[in-house]
Amino acid sequence: MRLFKRHISARSVTAFVAENMLIFGSITVVARLHGPVDAPGAALWKIGLVVALCQMSLYYNDFYNLTLINSNRELVIRLLQATGAASIVLGVVYFALPSLDLGNGVFVTSLALVLVGVFTCRLLFNRLSRARGLRERLLIVGTGPAAKIIARQILAQREFGYDIVGFIDRDASRIGESLVNPRIVGTPADIGRLVESHDVARIVVALPDRRGALPVQELIEAKLAGVRIEDAATTYERLTGKILLDDLRPSAVIFSDGFHVSPLTRFVKRVIDLLLALVGSILAAPLMVLTALAIRLESGAPVLYSQVRVGENGSPFTLYKFRSMRLDAENGTPVWARDGDDRVTGVGRIIRKTRIDELPQLWNVVKGEMSFVGPRPERPYFVEQLLAAVPFYAQRHAVKPGVTGWAQTKYRYGSSVEDAIEKLRYDLYYIKHMSILFDLTIVFDTVKVILFRKGAK
Repeated sequence: MRLFKRHISARSVTAFVAENMLIFGSITVVARLHGPVDAPGAALWKIGLVVALCQMSLYYNDFYNLTLINSNRELVIRLLQATGAASIVLGVVYFALPSLDLGNGVFVTSLALVLVGVFTCRLLFNRLSRARGLRERLLIVGTGPAAKIIARQILAQREFGYDIVGFIDRDASRIGESLVNPRIVGTPADIGRLVESHDVARIVVALPDRRGALPVQELIEAKLAGVRIEDAATTYERLTGKILLDDLRPSAVIFSDGFHVSPLTRFVKRVIDLLLALVGSILAAPLMVLTALAIRLESGAPVLYSQVRVGENGSPFTLYKFRSMRLDAENGTPVWARDGDDRVTGVGRIIRKTRIDELPQLWNVVKGEMSFVGPRPERPYFVEQLLAAVPFYAQRHAVKPGVTGWAQTKYRYGSSVEDAIEKLRYDLYYIKHMSILFDLTIVFDTVKVILFRKGAK
């Protein structure tokens, strides 16, 4: 399923929609049994609020990460955590706005029904999703590094419901050899036979060099027979939400449908940035005053920390943050932040975990140096190193850097060249598929990262 220019697991979306309908139906039935207390339109809005909070709690507790929830025990724990969180939030909402309450006993009764219903629904969904007839059989053409990466990723994930039939290699003597659990099952000449005998629905071409090696005739015949043919990079993007940097060629960037942002999208994105920055600055003003005061009392002035970063098109700009480290944290050569960094102050540890230290960057957004969503800007010293060591690193400067971003929501805080390479895979994916709706999903995920304090050092 392609949604918001992103590939999303159809299984996860199916589970989300089914459970959304179940929660809505449960609350509606209980509300009707308790008697009509509101006009239909008003009751619908109140039920919608409860459903939205329940679904948000389930999402924020990774309930739709089908790879993470791999046991009934994990399923029960996350379901209880989510419904508990939703109950607390609804309790606060009802206390502040009693008019939104559905009526005495409605939520408590419907909560019990939701718990049983969602648990039963997910058990049935898991059983059905494991049925062989509902899984997609896949054949991998190639046995190189890209082929192994794809196979490992499929074996590690449950969202997409793929079963690997095996690998195709040109050397017939290697048939039967095991690679990452699945075996080499044939040569290009066997593709037609394997497609028919194993009911293959998708073929992934993962050849390091296709010149003279691509089984053109066999793949054409398979495609005409209804089999989906795609390259390893496309499969990897759908599975991981990042670019297969190891196999990325300049031609893939040049001829790709992505890596292009229309002037209209840039304009709308800028308008949204300004609105969010202005509203955010007003709402966060009391918190920023308290943070500045806490920093001043603990370690003195200055409370703000400025640092040169590399922005859009490689242009340098000054980034602002609340100071979270000692005044003598860095002397001379810049160094990466690290786990348990002893340079971080007591107040700094709190504001880094909660991302409060990033709030002054709202001024960078207003000035147009940053966007709300985009790749995180890096320091010139590290950029020079990474440009020399990492292919395509310069392409992350094709858009404005962001206060938050796809890499920040999907990967931990970077503290090495290896981390920078991994985050580049996410950054390039974001640049390739950038859209307003994609930005909104990243902002939504950022709230989850902040609530669960992931990634900060």
